[in-house]
Amino acid sequence: MLFSEILGHEAQKESLLDGVVKGRVPHAQLFVGPEGSGLLSMAIAYTQYVFCQNTGVENTGGNSSCNRKFEALSHPDLYFVYPTATNDRVKSKPVSRAFSEDWRVFVSEQPYGSLFDWYQHLGVENKQGQIGVADAQEIINSLGLKSYEGGWKGVVVWGADKLNMAAANKLLKMVEEPPEKTLILLITNQEDQVLETLRSRCQITTFSALPPQTIASGLVSKGCSKETALQLAHQANGNYNLALSMFKNTESPFEEWFVRWVRTAFKARGNKSAVLELMAWSQQIAGTGRETQKQYLRYCIELFRQALITNYGLKDLTHFVSQGDFDLEKFAPFVHNGNIFLIIKSLEDSFFHIERNGNAKMIFSELSLTLTRLIHTQPKLS
Repeated sequence: MLFSEILGHEAQKESLLDGVVKGRVPHAQLFVGPEGSGLLSMAIAYTQYVFCQNTGVENTGGNSSCNRKFEALSHPDLYFVYPTATNDRVKSKPVSRAFSEDWRVFVSEQPYGSLFDWYQHLGVENKQGQIGVADAQEIINSLGLKSYEGGWKGVVVWGADKLNMAAANKLLKMVEEPPEKTLILLITNQEDQVLETLRSRCQITTFSALPPQTIASGLVSKGCSKETALQLAHQANGNYNLALSMFKNTESPFEEWFVRWVRTAFKARGNKSAVLELMAWSQQIAGTGRETQKQYLRYCIELFRQALITNYGLKDLTHFVSQGDFDLEKFAPFVHNGNIFLIIKSLEDSFFHIERNGNAKMIFSELSLTLTRLIHTQPKLS
């Protein structure tokens, strides 16, 4: 992975490169940024620059053999750790090493991919992965060995917020006192979910969401027209992975679910059959994987916000494009200052409980009944 292949983040690239050139490479680092901003790609490019002793920003100098190993994600002194769960192939005690081939394929195909994409790739989207003690011990054992090629050795922990408490605590001593020429690089989209004592031992580099023009440029390089690229870039809200997914026309049931949900909620007030339909809808969503449920709730939050913006006459700031016959302008008047805050809070609360393994059927049933009440609320007078 080359720095030149990574979209945006020029200031961070310059700072990281400057540290390597001056011989100031912090042994423990934490990359923080939103989903789809390219943290994993940046981490790989950075470790490649450190390990291969490249002489140029483009990684064209230095050790060509080392560079080829990085291109294949097979450098013997770099380890990857990521959230895992049991699937049809690994039926018990899942650890990162058991999925190494899946990981190489995933990163090569989706370098900006999300945790949701990774779970789908493994076929475990109905489960929530984690990084456990066995992986933490693997990190300690691997970094305790002598470097195979005599230079740097290190680990990239993707999804550091998925380290469970025992695993995070086990890593503390290694993070605080690593062997010489060791790089420990943690990556997270949720900094506050990383154990504080672990976080405090790392140098933090923060990355922002990608601007629309940068995302559009990336889409154009994939064959998208400039006009479509800019439209998709605005819709993606800084998430290049999402923009790329929309460009590739990846089918998503989220709009269909949303339309059915709000239309039934409109009818459900005082209508027993519509209430039963809402409960059936809730049961259907509850039958999907938890990561799918979380993605759907994020989708709903954004669509309600787009509706609010449209309602207040700021249509130029919205970039929603329906995949079906959903008319955002007709829906927008029902989203206003009298209900938006409570709707968003209900969605965020539902996300919180889903993430903590709450009963999905109960969570979505309660959310549906709440929406039925709130969608009929009148706007507040100015």
